[in-house]
Amino acid sequence: MSQETIILSVPPELSDMRADRYLSEKLPDLSRSRIQQLISDGSITVNGKAIKSSLKLTGGESVEVHIPEAAGTEILPEDIPLDILYEDEDILIVNKPKGMTVHPAPGHPGGTLVNAVMHHCGDSLSGINGEVRPGIVHRIDKNTTGSLVICKNDAAHRDIAAQLESHSITRRYRGIVHGNIREDEGTITGNIGRDPRDRKRMAIVPKGGKPAVTHYRVLERFGSYTYCEFVLETGRTHQIRVHMASKGHPLLGDDVYGPKKSAFALEGQTLHAMVLGFRHPRTGQYVEFTAPLPGYFEKLLVNLRRR
Repeated sequence: MSQETIILSVPPELSDMRADRYLSEKLPDLSRSRIQQLISDGSITVNGKAIKSSLKLTGGESVEVHIPEAAGTEILPEDIPLDILYEDEDILIVNKPKGMTVHPAPGHPGGTLVNAVMHHCGDSLSGINGEVRPGIVHRIDKNTTGSLVICKNDAAHRDIAAQLESHSITRRYRGIVHGNIREDEGTITGNIGRDPRDRKRMAIVPKGGKPAVTHYRVLERFGSYTYCEFVLETGRTHQIRVHMASKGHPLLGDDVYGPKKSAFALEGQTLHAMVLGFRHPRTGQYVEFTAPLPGYFEKLLVNLRRR
């Protein structure tokens, strides 16, 4: 099986940094878990010797990363309609519907966006994320709707992953939250990690976690509810949901971080990834795509305006 080899020369001034952390900073298109898996497989060497993830680099080492060709996937293409906002030879922008999981996982082996994209694109998908997530460089929650980019080759994947890592991608969301937010706009910060009391949830954690920054702006007020725009600087799991819940304004319909019952018949949180913008991986030009609000969201706004 063919593989890609990346050779890195550790700068002499580097001191006492774990190998997995160094590699995650230098290779942003590879997730930390993927790097650790490559280390476990013996696919990463320092000065010609296989290493453990806990190895500390002291500076001056030669690091080789051998990335095997993506394994042939057993995920079956499914003829599921896609709402395509844009497509070219490098990228595919889709408007993901509510209730669709992005990629297969335990409990969701089929009916995912990946199954639909595989049917649409055939063999033209990036393989950097391996067999489970071909073409996927970022994701949104099952019950969040809106714009998502799919990479159709590895070069596009690396480029957009680097933009995600540098926080240069535009991501604007729309959502409705419980309560009347006092301020017209603001910023929420706080590291997000697994909730120590419930590993299925995320939370703002005092130690560890990953830095997260969410900007919000009030669009309309409905007394007991507020319609907002959210702009992400970072893209942590459940970021908007966790940050707004931390302010006492959980998203309407979010029964994980908010009330278990809602006055409206909703399927999960009222959150929509409306605008996605980035530098095109081939042309270098900034491009921006807008996913219109889904029907249920528009009807909900009409009902709230009548209250």
